[in-house]
Amino acid sequence: MPSWSTRFRRQAAVASVAAAALFLGACSSDDQDSSSSSGKGGGAFPVTLKSALGEAKIEEQPERVVTLGQGSTETAIALGHTPVGVERYEWGSDKTGYLPWVHQAVKSRGDKLPKQFKGGEELDIEAIIELEPDVILAPWSGITKEQFKLLSDIAPTVAYPDKAWSTNWDEQIELIAKALGKPEKADDLISRIKKQLSAAAAKRPGYKKHSFSYIYTDGPGTLGVFLPEEQRVEMVSSLGLKVDPVVKTFKETEGTDSALIGLENAKKLSKSDLIFTFYSDKKSRKEIEKQPLYSKIPAIEQGAVVASETNSFVTASSMINPLTVPWMVDRYLPLIDKAVAALDD
Repeated sequence: MPSWSTRFRRQAAVASVAAAALFLGACSSDDQDSSSSSGKGGGAFPVTLKSALGEAKIEEQPERVVTLGQGSTETAIALGHTPVGVERYEWGSDKTGYLPWVHQAVKSRGDKLPKQFKGGEELDIEAIIELEPDVILAPWSGITKEQFKLLSDIAPTVAYPDKAWSTNWDEQIELIAKALGKPEKADDLISRIKKQLSAAAAKRPGYKKHSFSYIYTDGPGTLGVFLPEEQRVEMVSSLGLKVDPVVKTFKETEGTDSALIGLENAKKLSKSDLIFTFYSDKKSRKEIEKQPLYSKIPAIEQGAVVASETNSFVTASSMINPLTVPWMVDRYLPLIDKAVAALDD
C-alpha cells in the first residue's frame, strides 16, 4: 500500500496544483524533452518510466489507478487493476455511460465502475485529485506538457514515449504492465491478442486475396487515408486483408498516422478492393456518399464497403487492446464478409 508520505504529498499538492493550473494556462508551452521508455525489470519498485514529457517514478505497488486517453483503461483491467477513475468517452459509450467492453469487464469482475471525468483540453484536474490516485496512466493520449506537470504533482504520470497519440498498442501494454508491477504479464496479453486476430484470419483464408484502404473525411470535399501503422488499419490487416500499396505512397499529416489526400485524389484508391471507413451517423453518411468523386471510388460504387454508424463499434475498431479485440472480432467478420461478397456480384 502506498506510504503515508506518498498520501501526504498527494494531498498537499491539491492547493499547489490548482494554483499551477492558473499559472500554466497563461504561459506558453515548454519544449518537449524526448526520451525512450525504460523501467527496472522483475516488477520491482521503485520503477522509473521515461516519456516525452518527463519521468514517472513509481515508488511502490500502485493500488488506485487513474487512466487518460485510450486503451489504458482496458489494459489496466486486463492486468487485474480496475481503475478508480477514467477519462469520459461519451462518443462510443452505451446507455450505461461507459464503453460497453469496459462495462462488461468490470461487472464480470464484480468491481465498482470507475468514476468518469472530462479529458482533453478540459481535463478535470480537481476530479483527479479527489480520486487520490497512486499512478496516472496516459501512454496513448494527447496530454500536454502543462497537463503532465499538473498531473505529476498528484501522482506519477506515465505519458507517451515520443509523440501524442503515437504509441504502438503493444508498447502501451508493456508500459502499463511495468507501471503496475507486472512486466511479465505484458507478453502474455500481447500474445493473446495476436492469437485472437490470427484465429479469426484463419477462419477467412479468402481475405488474403483482397486489398483495402481505410479512409475518412473531415467534411465536404475532404478525404483522408489511415496509414498502415495506425491501429485500426493494423487490426484489419491482422485479419488477413492487405493494405493497398498506394497507401504507402501518401505523405503523413504530421502526428496523425494518416494522410489527407483531398477528395480530388479519390481516383488513387481505384485499386483498393475494399474500402473501410466510418460515419458519425446515418445523416452524415448520406451526405458524404452523395459526393460524386467519393461515390465513384470503385469499391464504394460496387458496395464493397465496410462501415458503421454505431459509435461503440467505431471506437472499438480504432484501437487494439485486450478488451476491444475479443469484443470486435465477431462483430467485424460479418461486415467484411458482406463487403467481400459484393465483389462477386
